[in-house]
Amino acid sequence: MFARLRALYHRVFETEILRRIVRNSSYLVSATVFAAALGMLQNVFQFRVLGPAGVGLLGALATLTNVLNRLTAFRIDELVVRYVRLYQERGETEKAAAVFKLAALLESLGALAAFALIVALAPLGVRLFSDQPGTEGWFILYGALVLINLFFDSSDGVLQVFDRFNAKAVIDGIQSVIRLGGTLIVFFTGGGLFEIILAELAGRLARALGMLFMALQTAHRQWGPGWWRTPFSALAEDRRSLLTFAFSANLSATVSLVAKDSEDLWVNAFLGNTVGGFYNAARNLIGFLQIPISPLASTTYPELSRSVAQKDWHSVRHVLRRGSFMAGLYSLPITLLLILFGRPVITLYAGEDFLPAYEPLVILLIGYLFVNVFYWNRVALLAFNRPVYPTLVNFVAMLFKVGGIFLLAERYGAAGFAALLSGYYIFTISAAVLRTRADLRRRLAATPSLA
Repeated sequence: MFARLRALYHRVFETEILRRIVRNSSYLVSATVFAAALGMLQNVFQFRVLGPAGVGLLGALATLTNVLNRLTAFRIDELVVRYVRLYQERGETEKAAAVFKLAALLESLGALAAFALIVALAPLGVRLFSDQPGTEGWFILYGALVLINLFFDSSDGVLQVFDRFNAKAVIDGIQSVIRLGGTLIVFFTGGGLFEIILAELAGRLARALGMLFMALQTAHRQWGPGWWRTPFSALAEDRRSLLTFAFSANLSATVSLVAKDSEDLWVNAFLGNTVGGFYNAARNLIGFLQIPISPLASTTYPELSRSVAQKDWHSVRHVLRRGSFMAGLYSLPITLLLILFGRPVITLYAGEDFLPAYEPLVILLIGYLFVNVFYWNRVALLAFNRPVYPTLVNFVAMLFKVGGIFLLAERYGAAGFAALLSGYYIFTISAAVLRTRADLRRRLAATPSLA
């Protein structure tokens, strides 16, 4: 038995690239497990402070902020990883520094625009997503998060490129401790939603400042003390490529916002805050499934970008296959356990008031199992420089999903929303996997010595 396990280990981790992905992921997984454990504990107290309707409203506040922020954010972290990595591999460090500087500028302008939208749309948010009148101030208060995260994505991208995942892990852990500590204070002092929001913002502020400090330190170390004076003219030859990537990534993000990242808004708008609270609890429990898998995409993307830049197609294929194998080894058993023991888990986690979350939880698990096994579906296409393809696929799927919401959601409730989201994931990920497979086969066929 020991010999078989050892053989399996060497077969899975036989390349340096995969070992580097797993090593970098281990930092994030450790932080994710720690943060998730604290986050789950935080949710236990939040659910008991707020109840189903309060949890639904908090989910609406958070989701509206995220939607408007992402609408103007251009997925800056992906732009940084794609082009800073590319220029570093080529030895064009001036261009790499200019990309980070440009990304930080674009992100800050986008954040200011997002906050202006939040302030302007707060009254509409109350009418559409809140069962409690007069809560415009809560929408604006939570929306301050976009100002806190003024340079977060660009900083995150730099830390990914230069393998500073250990620093990210520490920062995430500190954030989780602050958020939990603030929530416990609210619970024991009899606070409410306002105080819960303040606890959330305090943790996010600590994370944003920590990420910015580490990113600036890394930039100073890699490009020298005057890196920030690098002129944007250094990118003149690549302006078209950069803008195409940025705008296509932003369009893809916008489609994703409507189709899947705005779930809490759709549910609260159609079914009210109480059902929104049930659905929010179900989606929070999906965290058990995603804890060790979610960091893999961010650690895999830089390695895939490096291998594609080096035209090492054999390594690309190996990483994708072994990555799915590892993800499946964890995801399938956890999915079955949550299906079998979902009700007692919900009772322990959120209380008996949240038991209606079980049915949407089971349906969501099907879609998220697919997400986990093929966690690399989007980053592989980005590494192959196909940012437009997932946008088109997601747009088609979005049309069907939104149409399904208007036709089915009120009749089938939270379970209907869960079925539409799972179907969206299965369709879009299948298309991305098939496109990646075709691209990789063509490149391998063109370089048979590497196949």
